[in-house]
Amino acid sequence: MVSAAHGSKGGYILGSIRPGCNGEAVARWVYDIAKRRSDAEFEYVDIKDCNLPLLDEPIPPSQGQYTKEHTKRWAAKVDSFDAFVFVTAEYNHGIPGALKNAIDFLYKEWNNKVAGFVGYVSAGGVRAVEQLRLVMAELQIADVRAQVTLSLFTDFENFTKFKPAAYQQDYVNSMLDQVIAWAGALKPLRTKRPEYSIAAS
Repeated sequence: MVSAAHGSKGGYILGSIRPGCNGEAVARWVYDIAKRRSDAEFEYVDIKDCNLPLLDEPIPPSQGQYTKEHTKRWAAKVDSFDAFVFVTAEYNHGIPGALKNAIDFLYKEWNNKVAGFVGYVSAGGVRAVEQLRLVMAELQIADVRAQVTLSLFTDFENFTKFKPAAYQQDYVNSMLDQVIAWAGALKPLRTKRPEYSIAAS
């Protein structure tokens, strides 16, 4: 995850938990680029480390009445950020199941924030990103136009070792420019949202 400057916070979310996946190398590369910027601070979080089971809350997330400790920890983490960069693979033309599951645990913690996207695999993860944009709309997250598409054919050596083309760094910074700008623009909406308890009712 990434935390943005100017009083805003954000997060890089690695969406695949498959052992040996290319996502960690991609996410670390984006993180290293982001750390060089003077207008933001950054934090990296892998949803694998959150140990979330398949959605097991008995009350709809929109109610904010979380009963499981893993949900409360995840809610506190997401709530602490104002912007997100999703690093996602594309599985069978869609979003990785672990990422969708992690998103579905929460609702209000996502609202009035902003998201950017880094997609990877053969088609650059574009179909997964398209699906994520629909999900973001339902969660009241603004998604920026600029995105990064990394192909197994041009950005990976022998389809395994991540070696991004030099121009991809410019795309990362363009995406981050928009994410950070929108995080600041949406701050008034976040400060007005009603508070609710994430403790068990």
